Amino acid sequence: MVPPAKILIIEDDAHIRRLLQATLQRAGHQVIEADSARQAMALFDIERPDVVLLDLGLPDRDGLELIEPLRLRSNATLIVVSARENSVEKVTALDLGADDYVTKPFDTEELLARIRTALRHQRAAASGEEPTVVEAGALRIDLAHRRVFRGAEEVHLTPKEYGVLAELARRPDRVLSHTQLLTSVWGPAQADRVEYLRIVVRGLRQKLEEDPSQPKRIVNELAVGYRLRT
Repeated sequence: MVPPAKILIIEDDAHIRRLLQATLQRAGHQVIEADSARQAMALFDIERPDVVLLDLGLPDRDGLELIEPLRLRSNATLIVVSARENSVEKVTALDLGADDYVTKPFDTEELLARIRTALRHQRAAASGEEPTVVEAGALRIDLAHRRVFRGAEEVHLTPKEYGVLAELARRPDRVLSHTQLLTSVWGPAQADRVEYLRIVVRGLRQKLEEDPSQPKRIVNELAVGYRLRT
């Protein structure tokens, strides 16, 4: 079980704030609310929340402009909750430091699940307990020994395949943008070579998915990036 958290909602729509407040309080979390960027920054410094739910369409400032300042202030989990579906803005939010991106209208149970997952990883990182083994269905990824198993069978991966899978495994259930993955595995000079990443993901799915044409573990966020679903 994940202990209750202090969560800051930054949202100018009162109806959505009430929905989020009721959902989060029902799950045992403490809720703080802000309806503008200015109020949000003041409350963030005072309250030091564990999680921030950030709308992008704020009345006094674009929410994208808050991501870097919030990230510099703390390691709070930052989840964008926005009606904007443009993939460019999703990628921008993730590359600026957002941990996840949820599009309105959203399923409240899915949002709670993402918050629980993010809090587990946040607290493990804070305690120095980075995962050494990550399980996703029949997959077992041993990060300490660089070994991957599908059921009882060990799977041989190329260095790039393992690199991509390891990046996803270190942050399971979080979408990583194409740029983040390419920069980590290939280096900054190849950050725009999305075709490299697609070829490697195709190879991973052939080796790790039960049905590579309908992947359940390495899932695509259209025009944004990939997520390892546990």
